[in-house]
Amino acid sequence: MEEDLPTEFDLIVIGTGLTESIVAAAASRIGKTVLHLDTNDYYGGYWASFNLEAFRKYLHSTGDGSSSTTDSAPATEQINSSNFLRLNLLPTGVRNGCERWYEFAEKGEVDGWNRERIEQEFRRFNIDLAPKLLYARGTMVDLLISSNICRYAEFRALDRVATVWDGRIMTVPCSRSDVFTSKDVNVIEKRLLMKFLQSCASYEEDAEAKEELEGKTFMEHLQAHKLTPNLVHYVLCAIAMGNERTPCRDGVAAVKKFLMSLGHYGNSPFLFPVYGCGEIPQCFCRLCAVFGGIYCLNKAVEGIQLEQGNEGLRYESVKCGKQNISSKHVVVGQGYLPRTVFTTRTPVECGKLEPCGNLARAVILTNVPFGGASQNPGGGGVAILKLPAVSGRQDGVTILQMSHSSGTCPKEIYLIHATTRAVSQNPEEDLKPYIAQILSKEYSSPVKTVEEDGKGDAGDGNGQQENTTSTILYEAYFNIPSCLACAENANVSLPEGVHLVCGPYHELDYDQTIQQARTMFREIYPDEDFLPRAPDPEEIIIGEEEPVAEPGDPVTENNEPVDNASECRETEADPSVAQEAKEDAIDKAEECTEHK
Repeated sequence: MEEDLPTEFDLIVIGTGLTESIVAAAASRIGKTVLHLDTNDYYGGYWASFNLEAFRKYLHSTGDGSSSTTDSAPATEQINSSNFLRLNLLPTGVRNGCERWYEFAEKGEVDGWNRERIEQEFRRFNIDLAPKLLYARGTMVDLLISSNICRYAEFRALDRVATVWDGRIMTVPCSRSDVFTSKDVNVIEKRLLMKFLQSCASYEEDAEAKEELEGKTFMEHLQAHKLTPNLVHYVLCAIAMGNERTPCRDGVAAVKKFLMSLGHYGNSPFLFPVYGCGEIPQCFCRLCAVFGGIYCLNKAVEGIQLEQGNEGLRYESVKCGKQNISSKHVVVGQGYLPRTVFTTRTPVECGKLEPCGNLARAVILTNVPFGGASQNPGGGGVAILKLPAVSGRQDGVTILQMSHSSGTCPKEIYLIHATTRAVSQNPEEDLKPYIAQILSKEYSSPVKTVEEDGKGDAGDGNGQQENTTSTILYEAYFNIPSCLACAENANVSLPEGVHLVCGPYHELDYDQTIQQARTMFREIYPDEDFLPRAPDPEEIIIGEEEPVAEPGDPVTENNEPVDNASECRETEADPSVAQEAKEDAIDKAEECTEHK
């Protein structure tokens, strides 16, 4: 029998997406009572991760074009005469979902893989709806460290930054060592590239620098430094992550951010959460729960009760089953609120953030990492490949490749995510020009290659056998929609006490999401600190009770408990024991390092 919840909280949060989870954690951290609800039976909303079987069920259940952002009932029934607002039934459903398998029955297995084997391994997959990377010196990493939430997740460094140049997949030289060891750029290009990167690293946003970079694009700035076409492509697409329209100042700042993140956690500017990005919202949910937040997944939230105030409708309570639970504020994630609750106003262009959602997404499984195994040492790890916009498009595509070491797929198979802005209602057509550049729908046998010195294998005179063509074993496409406020490009006025958050955004990191969470928290609690550092478990002291002797415990002449820890300290003081422990710790550390 389901137990009743408390009937009053400081804050109720509906939806466990990333922005909602950050706000809930921040409120709970400062001592507010928080109730966090989700109508789904999983965490994350549009930020969730699924195993393969759950992902396919999710895709089929919501991929028929029906969307949570459409009104689930006629407008006249949304806010009834008693000021009750019904919420949408499927708040976080994707649109236009479809999937396709390689024709195993007709064409046979691909490197030992067939549909049955892939489906049997479904538990080893962690498929993100909104995959991201974290700059090592970015906003999300800073927040995870400053709040001490980083202890709830594991991360690994990115292994490779790549792009397509002259029809070939190329590894982009990023660090000083990469530049000087790269064989894709000549000596003169190496000097030009290093000089330009150093100028970006030393860039300061003062008045003189802003004036110098104002009024031109980053592409023009690169050409003014006389960089060759391939260097322009590397810097613009793969380091600045921009395009031909990127303002110069934004491009230089992006390159500096990239360079400042290099070497912080290995020879890479990016981190990726092990087991997928769906871990990030759950980290904030864990912190909220540690400080007293109450969580209810798979909870039917019927609607929001409003009341008439002096200046219009204001929030009163949330109806969950037979209960009406009141709070001072309610934060609602994307997709829950119907259209009729919004009172739209003329948008303020200068103050409006980039709209959320409107993403075309692909999830693809392949047999070979892009470029072949020789370009992906160590099994591939995690790699990013940025492709520029094709003719007629404004935005390129971001492609993330995961191997088994990322905790998101089995060995000898590769999980690829492709993300771009949607330009139509057909995500497959939106992504097709990009996917065709790096992946194939046909299986190609391994080709003969020769060693770098031009000699073949000494044993039989033949080159090494390597398959450099990535064959698509499974592909799925879907759209993540914009919320109603972003879709209509309007500022909205909500009833007092109701706060709307949205996302995911078309960004590589989480900057805009964190900015929105901070803004929301400031609106609700303007005088409170946003996510101060949480103490480690060993730092928490509960009460100040005197030690009480248990029956049978040894006592001193004054009937005080004996300090048994002194025996441990004396043992630790033994030089031979300490040396043995130290050597054991060193051996374990070396084993760990070799394993990594």
